[in-house]
Amino acid sequence: MNLQLSQVLTSITGQTGLLIIRAIVAGERDPKRLAALRNWRCQKDEEEIAEALTGTWRQEHLFVLKQSLAMYDFYTRQLAECDQEIEQTFSLIRPRWEVTAEEEAAIMAAGGGKKDNRGKNAPEQVQSRAHIKRITGVDLVAVPGISASLAQTILAEIGTDMSKFPNEKHFCSWLGLAPKNDISGGRTLKSRTLKTNNRAGQAFRMAARAQVRADSEFGAFYRRMKSRLGPAQAMVATAHKMARVVFHMLSKGEAYRPLGAAEYEQQFKERQIQYLKRKAAKLGLQVIPT
Repeated sequence: MNLQLSQVLTSITGQTGLLIIRAIVAGERDPKRLAALRNWRCQKDEEEIAEALTGTWRQEHLFVLKQSLAMYDFYTRQLAECDQEIEQTFSLIRPRWEVTAEEEAAIMAAGGGKKDNRGKNAPEQVQSRAHIKRITGVDLVAVPGISASLAQTILAEIGTDMSKFPNEKHFCSWLGLAPKNDISGGRTLKSRTLKTNNRAGQAFRMAARAQVRADSEFGAFYRRMKSRLGPAQAMVATAHKMARVVFHMLSKGEAYRPLGAAEYEQQFKERQIQYLKRKAAKLGLQVIPT
């Protein structure tokens, strides 16, 4: 119908877009009246929106729009019911240790009052982050790149008891994030990461992909590894590092301490200096800063 509503609105399923679409389905055709439904937060003014709503009102397209809106409302109701079921399932899961009702209420109030702002598709009514913290005792969503949805996927696969894994190396190998080395005569002939369908490993890869340009320790680590190994191997190495952090949090019950890119680079520089000093001492030399 030559309507360009998507050109003036960031999302046609937002408040303004849905109001205009519902008005069109209800029979309104005046572009100015439709534009008057805009939310005051819209960057475009009413004149621009009215121009975008000037077109040919063809009956067959209006019929398709009416059916599409009904389908959108149906799926929205289905998602709301699914969110309620997730919330109920979460509430039935109990931690592996004793938690009083007061402590549980405090965790829920402090850790899940708002929707996770790192995912627009996160469930509206489910306090996923608070439930995860209550069940595991740590806030996995605090790790950069791991959203509440990814944390649910990871926990659904690995559980909360890390004693099943002897150490973090076995854990990362089970995830499919550890390299497979072909060794002969003490020499590594080939090193590669085996293909795997492990959903938890894929979740860690997705979390690492979100840190490519991030100002975090994982973002700095990825960029440093990319210069040495290339983007594909650097992605797996970053996912491997994140998996080790999550394993430590779940096994030790310690909270994640955020580390910025600059602080990570400084710590890496200090480790390099210490390494050079030890190597120089073995050769009877001394490292002197200039």
